[in-house]
Amino acid sequence: MGTIQEPATLYRFNGLDATAAAVYLAFTAFFTLASDLLEPLLRPLFPDTATESYAVNLVFYACVGVFAVASARHVVVRDVRILGTRPWFTAAMVPASLVAMLVFTAILVAATGSVQSSENQLDIQGLMLQVPPWLMVPLLVVIGPFVEEYLFRHLLIGKLSRHMNIWICCALSAVVFASIHVVGREGLVLSAVAPYLGMAIILVAVYVWTGKNLMFSYLVHASKNLLAVVLIYALPPEFIDQLQQLQP
Repeated sequence: MGTIQEPATLYRFNGLDATAAAVYLAFTAFFTLASDLLEPLLRPLFPDTATESYAVNLVFYACVGVFAVASARHVVVRDVRILGTRPWFTAAMVPASLVAMLVFTAILVAATGSVQSSENQLDIQGLMLQVPPWLMVPLLVVIGPFVEEYLFRHLLIGKLSRHMNIWICCALSAVVFASIHVVGREGLVLSAVAPYLGMAIILVAVYVWTGKNLMFSYLVHASKNLLAVVLIYALPPEFIDQLQQLQP
């Protein structure tokens, strides 16, 4: 039988972590600052802008995801086994955490005094209106949430807390997660940041509450994205347009 890895080994930074973070930051910085340089190269390869945007996002998250899975594979296996020992707890607490996220986010958004969809949210909604669900689900429900939970929870809390106070890591995780979804687009506008901040705070809370269980926070994140995907594809485009027109 093989030896069981000690927790200290599981939460030690390695080269794969550095590579995953570097690729994520490089892609994000490039598409924030110089995405126009890529347009002439991609335009001949894709029939429309929606397909082009989908392909770019898929390559982006898949590239980071390869390193994320390679680095966190032992943690993933351990966390799945832990959740498997308490299946009823997992089945009950994932939807409960999702409800808590929706309620807390609604309260936080209402507290800002205005409702504003971020450019990131509007881009995703526009993309989903043109790309079929069988393509969007793997990106938004499977790959994307895992990459973000690995980066913002597993690295910024799970591993960084070995070197810093865990509550500082939690605050850093929530702020960076919320900010990176809006910075470079409309800027750090509170009404645009609030929905992501509410989501981040609940994800941080469930990650820490479950003993840094990466797969539990991933399931909550994936469930939230799946709910959004179902609602957007279920609602007629005209209704979504009317909702957007109601916003200031």
